[in-house]
Amino acid sequence: MARFRPPAPAEIASKGFRFLITDRPSDATMETYLQELKKHGVTDVVRVCEPSYETVQLKEAGIQVWDWFFPDGSYPVEDILNRWFDLLKTRFRENPDACVAVHCIAGLGRAPVLVAVALIELGMPSEDAVELIRNKRRGAINAKQLDYLNSYRPKSRLKISKNGKHDCCVQ
Repeated sequence: MARFRPPAPAEIASKGFRFLITDRPSDATMETYLQELKKHGVTDVVRVCEPSYETVQLKEAGIQVWDWFFPDGSYPVEDILNRWFDLLKTRFRENPDACVAVHCIAGLGRAPVLVAVALIELGMPSEDAVELIRNKRRGAINAKQLDYLNSYRPKSRLKISKNGKHDCCVQ
C-alpha cells in the first residue's frame, strides 16, 4: 500500500502578497522545513492544526509562529480571519518582500482556504483562487470549503491604496 505524500510546498503570489502553503513539519523534519522557509523568505508561520512540533528553531531563525486552530475539513471563524488579515496587513506593510507560510496537517484543506480567502480579498474571483491553489496543491479544498469560498464576500480587508502601498486602515 502506497503511503500518502503531500504535495511539495507551493508559493502563491498576488498583488505583492506571497504565501507558502505546506504540510505540517515534525521535529524530525524541522531542519529541511526551515531551509524551505528560508528559501522563500518566510517571516511567519501560521499553524491551523494542533501543535505537534517544537517552534524553538523557527523562532531562533526569526520566524514568528501563530497558532490559529480550526477544525479539520472546515473553514475559519471570523476571529481567525480578523487575525489573519491583521497579520497580512502588518507584515506586508513592514516588509513588502515577506512571505507568510501557512500549514495544516497535509496542506490540502485549512491552509489553502486561508490563502484562498486572502486572494479573494485581493480581488480574485473565488473560482480563480481555488484553481490557482489546486494547480499547485492537487486535491486541495474539499466540497464544504469550496461552498464557503464561493459564498465568501470580500470586505476590502487587504485594500491597496492608489499609491500601490497596502492600505492598513481599518475599514
